[in-house]
Amino acid sequence: MLHRARAGGKSPGTLRDKAGRVDYAEGMPDIFGVIADQTRRDILQALLERHRTDAEMSVSEIVAQLEISQPTVSKHLKVLREAELVTVREDGQHRLYTLNAEPLEMVEDFVIPFLTAGFDTEVTVEYLSETGERVEGPGSDDSFLDVEGEEVLPEEAAAAAERIGRAAARAETRVKELVARFKLRT
Repeated sequence: MLHRARAGGKSPGTLRDKAGRVDYAEGMPDIFGVIADQTRRDILQALLERHRTDAEMSVSEIVAQLEISQPTVSKHLKVLREAELVTVREDGQHRLYTLNAEPLEMVEDFVIPFLTAGFDTEVTVEYLSETGERVEGPGSDDSFLDVEGEEVLPEEAAAAAERIGRAAARAETRVKELVARFKLRT
């Protein structure tokens, strides 16, 4: 039995079986077929560049940037819309497009295990004093309160630490991907 896992209710999500495994046979060929075309990948790349600045892109801007005909761009944008990789907003006679990378998570779910195969990551944490000496770290039952019962980290600092941790995890994944690609080429 298959069900679609929805993320934020925006897209149909990834098909998964009862055990939570991604059903690649059902959901993958469509997205791989869509991104298999070089022109569509070029359009996605152009939209990604705009996405980083929270800007939309018109069909005429895509035509000018990629130096291909308007009918060709429109044909490929239709395929990308149907795959929910782009969203469109009409502004008068203009159609403005933005990237929706969420459906690409299926590709990521499929590819990452191959890129990270053979990598065993072990994280070791050392706690050092201000003088650089190794000290005992907090135990699992320790709270984040000091002796007087005050928070060790203010709320803003805790939020910043959480963001840094997420960024470090993404960086670790990216490094693994790059190492895996390098190994595949050698």
